[in-house]
Amino acid sequence: MPLPPAVSIVLYILAVIVCAGAGAVVGWATAASLGLTGTPMALVAAFIGMVSATVLWVVFAVLFPTKR
Repeated sequence: MPLPPAVSIVLYILAVIVCAGAGAVVGWATAASLGLTGTPMALVAAFIGMVSATVLWVVFAVLFPTKR
């Protein structure tokens, strides 16, 4: 049975927040472990964070498919 539209929207928003937060932590930790500071750290952390958040989103989409 499909979820009501309001619940579905809330779940998507929560999923985006979780994936973005996890991606940010991974990006920051990776850039910090490389010994970067300042602007280079911010750029590397942002890039790695976006890539890891996207990968996490795809993994969750594969693990928990929904009928739309």
